[in-house]
Amino acid sequence: MQLSQEDRISPQEKSSGTNGLAIIAIAVVALISAGGYYYLSGNDKSEEPQIIAPVVIPDPIPEKPLETDANLPEPEPEIIEPVPVQLPEVEPDPEVEPLPALADSDPYIHQKAIDVADGMAIESLLIEDNVVRQFVVFVDNLAQGELARKVSPLKAPNNSFTVSEIANKTYVDPDSYHRYDLYADFLASLNEEELAKTYKEMTPLLSEAFSELGYSSTSFDDRMQQAIGIMLDAPIIEQPIELDGVSVNYQFVDPTLEALPNAQKLMVRMGPENARKVKSALRRLQKHLN
Repeated sequence: MQLSQEDRISPQEKSSGTNGLAIIAIAVVALISAGGYYYLSGNDKSEEPQIIAPVVIPDPIPEKPLETDANLPEPEPEIIEPVPVQLPEVEPDPEVEPLPALADSDPYIHQKAIDVADGMAIESLLIEDNVVRQFVVFVDNLAQGELARKVSPLKAPNNSFTVSEIANKTYVDPDSYHRYDLYADFLASLNEEELAKTYKEMTPLLSEAFSELGYSSTSFDDRMQQAIGIMLDAPIIEQPIELDGVSVNYQFVDPTLEALPNAQKLMVRMGPENARKVKSALRRLQKHLN
């Protein structure tokens, strides 16, 4: 055992204490060995020393041994029954569902999306074919600020985009924001832990589809993080948004908004409330993907 400095004794203290005890011990042993001669004799040499007759100590008489009966039976050995040990029940690990081949993964992905939705009716929003490949391409474009609408993993809203005319100016109609309510509510209601778990289960499929795009210096996880970052950087606009142009060619009058990447323009067109829901869901998901 290692001693601390407080446990150690200085050499001076150790020497003094030990030597003092040794001298006292030697003196006591010498007095006992001399039989107290000097104490009893004193300094008077004319007095004859007293002769003390030796005391004879008789040998101890051994005790009579106890009588034993050789015919007594040997005691039966006590048998101790082992006490059964109740081990706690161990839950078996849930079986991991094997992943299908990428080309056959659509039914699997559809079911996973429905499971994650937890009761929300999203079947009508899901595309039917080549879901993983289209999702990967969509995320790859999103990470670069672009919207690849033809490969979106979700179908576009059914309602049309509308505008409002106020004082000879054109603005985004706030009712248009509700086109995205179902999408935003779907994301906001997701259990991000379950979503992250499902995402990680699907990672081999996603990575395989991403490798088909020819990337060698980055992974799909990196692309997903970049895409989330793009969406989180989108501004939330509270005031009315003025537009310029006609029909599908509307542009934002504000040059700052018009200069935004198309992916962030989508967030603006969702409206402030839906944009907050989407951002909150993305932050929670991002936390579990780190």
